[in-house]
Amino acid sequence: MSDESADDRLRRWRLVLGGEQADGTGVSLTGDDARMDGALEKLYGAGGGGGRPRPRRRSAGLGDSAPSVARWLGDIRAYFPSSVVQVMQKDAIERLDLTRLLLEPEMLDAVEPDVHLVGTLLSLNRVMPDRARESARAVVRKVVHDLERRLAQKTRSAVGGALDRSARVLRPRRLADVDWERTIRANLRHYLPAHGTLVPERLIGYGRRQQAVKRDVILAIDQSGSMAASVVYASVFGAVLASMRSLRTSLVVFDTNVADLTGQLHDPVEVLFGTQLGGGTDINRAVAYCQGLVARPDDTILVLISDLYEGGVREELLRRVAALTSAGVQVVVLLALSDEGAPAYDHENAAALAALGVPAFACTPDAFPDLMAAAIERRDLKEWTERHNPNTPPPV
Repeated sequence: MSDESADDRLRRWRLVLGGEQADGTGVSLTGDDARMDGALEKLYGAGGGGGRPRPRRRSAGLGDSAPSVARWLGDIRAYFPSSVVQVMQKDAIERLDLTRLLLEPEMLDAVEPDVHLVGTLLSLNRVMPDRARESARAVVRKVVHDLERRLAQKTRSAVGGALDRSARVLRPRRLADVDWERTIRANLRHYLPAHGTLVPERLIGYGRRQQAVKRDVILAIDQSGSMAASVVYASVFGAVLASMRSLRTSLVVFDTNVADLTGQLHDPVEVLFGTQLGGGTDINRAVAYCQGLVARPDDTILVLISDLYEGGVREELLRRVAALTSAGVQVVVLLALSDEGAPAYDHENAAALAALGVPAFACTPDAFPDLMAAAIERRDLKEWTERHNPNTPPPV
């Protein structure tokens, strides 16, 4: 190992350990390294020793004013990559109680927008002063536009393809209805070389002209505080699905009350500011409302996004879900729609739903388009999640 790489490794350890007397590196920092160290110290400083990650023994801090916090945010954006900045912002909000300062416009102008920050801002929506509202909307709008750009095309492609496949007819009644190209491709193994002909085992036909709306999709989103990231992603997906003419999309958010935000799906930012993160949860009331939206059970997909901690009447909830599935509604329960990994959830309720044939599992945003395609085609969702989304908790 060269002296240069050894020195670089010691410098990195010095930044991690925080420069206490016992860190063992003997390294002094200058220039940008010293400024990076100062930004880390304000958030993770340990005071009495033992390295950085001891927030309860912290002696440093970000100060009590928006300008000082805004300067710190500017520093970390200058010296760290965006992914690290987002982690540091989240830690600062949680460890140093910066929620109040997020209501200051100058601080909002300095932050690195991300899904977690949007969730925090939405939870403050009811107490946000007017002077901070426009800055908060700008932050939310940037995150929403970034998510739409990342997810919209994949969603339209996966869902549109599934709708096209579901429209094909396997027993066309007239020769004019046969899609000969697909039929030949599907029966190539039945070609008889000696006779120079192909004997089709099954015919594939064109889908008959159907009504413009092929599926009804109802998104029911738990807006309790722990579901913040899921609310953000679900609102974006709701807007994308609503833009597809072959779907009729409804979006419902709930805590102990139910709000139908379908009329705002043209603008996911408006949807998000129509939510009220926090409070209790009455899943049964939300499912009852969604039940009233079902007009074509066999063509309806209900996606319930919730950690299943029910504050309402559990027995009625299970009866409603059983009635929906018996009528032909495809019910999908997502414990989370986020990149967070395995969520905390009510295992007893999840097991009860699984007994009804409705598995409950977490889903990442990148996997959600394929999940919707599987639901449209009525594939086995338990098998789907085990194959496509192995890092989520196993469906129960």
